[in-house]
Parts: sequence; C-alpha cells; structure tokens
Amino acid sequence: MNILRTLATRLKTISRRAWLLSLGVVVILFLTLAGILYAWDYTNSPPFCGTTCHTMPPEYAAYQVSPHARVSCVECHIGRTFVGNQFTRKAGDLMHVVRYASNQYAFPLYAAGMLPARESCEKCHWPEKFSNDRVVTVKHYADDADNSLSATYLILKTGGGTQREGRGLGIHWHVENEVDFIALDPLSQTIPWIQVKDAQGNLTVYADVEKPLTADEIARADKRRMDCIDCHNRISHTFKSPAQALDEALSLNRIDLTIPLIHKKGVEVLTPAYKTTEEANQAIDALEGFYQKEYAAYYEKNSTLVRAGLNVLKRIYRDLVYPTQDLSWTTHPDNIGHKDWSGCFRCHDGKHFTPDNQSAIRLECNVCHTLPEVSKANGPAPVISVARADEPESHRTTLWLAQHRTVFNATCQECHDTRNAGGKDNSSFCSNSACHGTKWTFAGLDAPGLAKIFPPPVPPRAAGNPAKKIPHPIGGNPDCQICHGASTIVRPYPTDHAGRANETCTACHAPSIPANVEQAAKVPPPPMKHELAGRTQCLGCHASGSASIPQVPQFHKDYEFPNSGCLNCHKSGLTVTVSGAIATPTRSATSATPATLQSPATATKVPKPALAQPVNVTHTGQTKCRLCHATGVATAPKSPPDHADFTDAMCVTCHK
Repeated sequence: MNILRTLATRLKTISRRAWLLSLGVVVILFLTLAGILYAWDYTNSPPFCGTTCHTMPPEYAAYQVSPHARVSCVECHIGRTFVGNQFTRKAGDLMHVVRYASNQYAFPLYAAGMLPARESCEKCHWPEKFSNDRVVTVKHYADDADNSLSATYLILKTGGGTQREGRGLGIHWHVENEVDFIALDPLSQTIPWIQVKDAQGNLTVYADVEKPLTADEIARADKRRMDCIDCHNRISHTFKSPAQALDEALSLNRIDLTIPLIHKKGVEVLTPAYKTTEEANQAIDALEGFYQKEYAAYYEKNSTLVRAGLNVLKRIYRDLVYPTQDLSWTTHPDNIGHKDWSGCFRCHDGKHFTPDNQSAIRLECNVCHTLPEVSKANGPAPVISVARADEPESHRTTLWLAQHRTVFNATCQECHDTRNAGGKDNSSFCSNSACHGTKWTFAGLDAPGLAKIFPPPVPPRAAGNPAKKIPHPIGGNPDCQICHGASTIVRPYPTDHAGRANETCTACHAPSIPANVEQAAKVPPPPMKHELAGRTQCLGCHASGSASIPQVPQFHKDYEFPNSGCLNCHKSGLTVTVSGAIATPTRSATSATPATLQSPATATKVPKPALAQPVNVTHTGQTKCRLCHATGVATAPKSPPDHADFTDAMCVTCHK
C-alpha cells in the first residue's frame, strides 16, 4: 500500500504539460511502429515486388496466371524463416536498388541467388509424400484450314516417397536420391557431368560423350545438388511458346475455332522478333487483309469473329514478348518437358555414359510417363498401357533406345504393329506422331560421339562394287528380312550380311523397276475386300484350304508368316467418305488404293460388302456351327452360299 501511495503522490506532481508531451511521444512511437509494420508488409506484397519497386512487369504478369498466383513472392525469394533472417535477406536485396540507380544491370533479367528448395518449396510441398500417377491430356490444333484438333494422352509417373518405404520411384526419384551436376552456363542448360549416389553410398558418374570434361575441370567446377527448382524453374513465371499459347486460346474458346487457318497464321505472326509492340500489332492487323482476300465469303459473314481473334493475338503477344526488356518466350527456358527446350534431355539425352560406356542415363519415354497416345477428334478412344508384363529383358537396359534403331527386325512384330514405321499417321505403334513422327531436337541419338559407341551397322562399300538395285516397290512392308533373311526361300541375303538391321538395307540398295517387270511391279499385294473389325486371325480363313476364299501363297506357308504380319503388305480395299464429322466406309474406286479419308466431293459411295460387319453369336456352348446354320434348321440363320465349304473352326474367327 505504501508503494501505491508513493506512486500516486509522484503522479500528482507531474504537470499537465508533461502529461501531454508523454502522450505525444507514445502516439508517435505507436504510429512509427505501425508504419514500419505496414511498410514491411507492403514491401513483401506481390504488387510491390512486381510493379512499384522492381522493373518486372513480365515476371509479374506471368506470376498472376501461374499455379503460385496466391503465393507471395517473398515465400520463395526470401523464405519462411525467423523474421530476423528475413530482414537480413531483404536488406541484401537493397543492392538491386543500387544497381538500378547506377545502371549496373542488363536486360533480360534473371533471378540469381535463389534459396535452396528445402528452404522454399519444401516448406509447403512435403518431399516424402508419394503421389499417384495421373493422366495428362495435351490438346493440339493443326495448321490446316479447319484447325483440326488432336489430343495426346499419357500417364505421368510422378512417384516420390522414400526408399525405406520401398518407394522413391518415378519422376520424384530425383528428390530422394543425391544427384550432383556441373553446368557450363548460368541457366544450367548444358550439363556435361552428373554424379549419382545410391542408397548404399555407391557413386556413379555419367559424362556427355560430346563434351567430356577433364579431371582438372571437374575438380575446379562448382557442383550443384539437384533439387525441385532444377526442373520446376518456371513454375511461377511461365512464358508459353506461340504454338502453346494458340493451343490454349483455341481450347478455351478465346479465339473462334471456325476461323480458317487461325492457328497457323497466329503462330506465324507471333513468332518473329519485332522491334516494338506497335510493329507486332501492325503485323497482326495485316491478317485481316489476308482473310478479306483469301476467305472473302467467310470474312463477309464473320468479320466480327476475325477482329476479335486478332485482338486476342495482340494480348497473347503482350504476354509473350517485352521488347523494352529484351525478354520473350525465347529467353527464359522451361525445364519441364523436352520439346521446346532441352529440359529433361539435359541429362536424359541418350549420350551421358559411364566411363566404361556400358551404361547410360536412360532416355526411354516410359521411365517418366507412359508412351503417348494421339487421338483425333471423333476418333477412337486411346488405349494407354500402364505397364507391360511381357517386356523383354533387352528393353530394360539403359542403352535400349539407342540400340533399338539398329536391331529392328521381324521379332518386333510379335508385340508391335510396325506398319508405316517412322510415320505420323498413328496407324500403328511405329507411326506414333507423338514419338517416331516428331523431331526431337534436343535428344542426342544422332551425336557423332554416340556413333563411336554404337558403330553404324553397315560397313562402307568398296569403290567400284555398287549394291544391287531392288527390283520391286518397297511401299507396304518395312521388314525386308521376311523375304530376304538368312533362311528364307525367296532370296536370302549373303552370309556377310548377317546381323544387319532392316533399316540399313536401303542405305545401300536403292529401289528401281526394270523395264521387263515394270507392269508386274505396278500391281501391289492384293487388298483386303472386307473391313478389319472383328477379323484378327487372317490365317483362320486364308490358310484353311477353302476354295471360296483366297488362300495364302506357298512361300507364305514355308516362311510361316504370322497373322500379325498380314497388315504389313495387305491393306484394306475400303475407303471412307466424310460427311461432317462422321466417317462412312465405302468401296474404293480401285482395289489397289489403301483406306484413306476423302472429301465428300471426290469420294465414291458404294454399298458396304455383305460381310462388312460379322454378326455376333448370341449363344454359348455350341461348337458345331454348321450343324444348324448350314441348312438353317429350325429358326437358325442360314449361312450364305459363299460359306459352303467353311469349317466350324473358321466360324469363330469372325463371329464372336
């Protein structure tokens, strides 16, 4: 009580002026503290980082449409840590202001000194979490008048988890394992040396056979531990390519899909390097004249759609190119993927080998995702094989993708459809437009250094000893050794050709048609006179001995041609006519013409063959088909006259 009385007495002695002065000091301190906290919070906000302080409108625009649009800039660039550490790191960024004021910087700008992923990404994304595989659909629009849509389907093997749980697999294997590398450039686009440490502590070194480093260069070079940012480097600031931007605009209906050639013309005007945005806008506006001239009837009815589409192109250009900062979609690589940028192929390019050249960093597509399947609009649904249980051991080696180009032979047809190998029509496994039909700029399979490890399978031919000409067309069948193998009876190749792959045949032997066989050579293998639906066992009818059905030649039997090989040479004798989006099979005008898509104006409409679609069986347990159907006993449908000599075993070949 005495203490309180003493305090009260002292307070009574304080003058009113002193009270007012003290109150003013408190208010000033409070306002100062509030101002400091507000300034701290405001300078940590994305609008401040992107517009007020930094000269970074490109990065800010990309950030606003990124997956991290609701994550503040400082979360990644300063990190989630003690406020004292944050203040220290931010104070270091004052050097940006100094460099800006003293003009000590150059465009385009790149982020430097990023925090390790464990101090940024892993504060939100738990690295030990296992992620299930997920289906990804990528839409593409063709450069034709209809902007034809196709979609690529694949399953990403995201993976993750830890090895102690029996996981640590998939794409996120790179997080669980220690991977160190040396990069020759600040953006880590050229990586000649990689070192991997496995769970047992064993080290494996891979070197680029085209750019090997010396032992001294490796010792002196800075080595970086791989983390999330090495792949997800543009996760918050993505700059799409013109083709990607057009695909997105068309899929979201920002640009009307009915505008002829808009995808092709849009990419054409967005790709050049213009000096100013105004120059780019003029090039885009010039497209209106193109439509007025080349598509006058369409433009007259849809001029509003065309102008709206051109305005979208202008907005896309403003998002992709910033002339005043020398920045565009060409200056900032995106390491996710491996088509527009080297990305995964920086290491997984097929030419990073161990010192003994016995193992390589794998290049196989199905390491990180399934083989892509391409589906056209109104086409059949894609069938994605998650995994194959019968994959041969040869396919599991780290060198398989480099080797398989020189070991292509008849055994491939046991599992794969090899028609039109290397084509882009998606008619077979080997004509997948997303794989063989695409030029992979950054893959290293054609590297000269790799050719020393895998020598060309055909030795140079001696001068003055030209290879024999091929006396027949080689159109339908990519497998020369079906007829010209070492043990065939048609025309076996010489003994010194043993081990040579099919694709090497035409490296020396050029096709020609001598005059004495010119007419015969014009006749291709007989086409099939029925649809393929429901008929997969060709030999069930054509090797049965039935007089009413064309039988395979004797040399087909001698070589034991399999069912899977028939379609390599024999094509369907049916074409299809197109009415809107519906394809209707019709008989081709010439039996030698393979199935194609013809326009309504040129297609010949002929009724379907009688057996175009076999009738399905509606009962089970009966194996003596002809007992009822040969005579049409009771109510059983009677078989057609041309089935007179068919056997019971042949019936189930077509009728399921």
